[in-house]
Amino acid sequence: MVHPQLTETRSRPAGVFWLAFGVVLAFAAQQLWQRFGAQDLGDPVATSLVAFEKQDRLTVFSAQLSPVVSADTSQLFGVLKSRQVAVIPARVDYTLDLSQMTRKAFRWDKDKRSLEVTLPPLTLSTPNLDEGRAQYLREGIWISRTTQDKLTRDNTQLAERLAREGAANPVLLGLARNAATEAVRQNLAIPLSVAGFGKVDVVVRFDGEPRR
Repeated sequence: MVHPQLTETRSRPAGVFWLAFGVVLAFAAQQLWQRFGAQDLGDPVATSLVAFEKQDRLTVFSAQLSPVVSADTSQLFGVLKSRQVAVIPARVDYTLDLSQMTRKAFRWDKDKRSLEVTLPPLTLSTPNLDEGRAQYLREGIWISRTTQDKLTRDNTQLAERLAREGAANPVLLGLARNAATEAVRQNLAIPLSVAGFGKVDVVVRFDGEPRR
């Protein structure tokens, strides 16, 4: 029998990644500027697509979780009972699949100088369990190696499931979506400006969200 619990949830945006991402976007825009020049700015959607072409699956947010799990087992018709409690740190990454970004994902309003970007849904990675930092507490008169291995396997499987469920909760998903939209907004505005389009209002939303 298992008694799951989830504690110590922490999260972080992938700041270093987005800094590098912004540099890549700005460089791509600069290349377009040098190619077409000020007299032929081209299409702002094309500018954005060129920047995204070199990207694939991008991590925009990470959550650090510490599931507290327990597993029980018994032997000799219930005479020998064993229990193991474990705290197993886990990391779950939230990613964007930019390979899905086509022209349909961009909407340019020339009069308002506004670019609307529709992002694909976030994808959650398989929880990365750090069993090297796991903490275990075992109870039982006698715990064989085979029993210990079974308890550890049961707790590992449960910890992975709990970490996946914890990462999918609305609060963390909201933080991840906010981090993604803000990062994409900032890092598209820069290359558009460098490409000569001036100040562009970049509005980012996820597919299925109402337009602002």
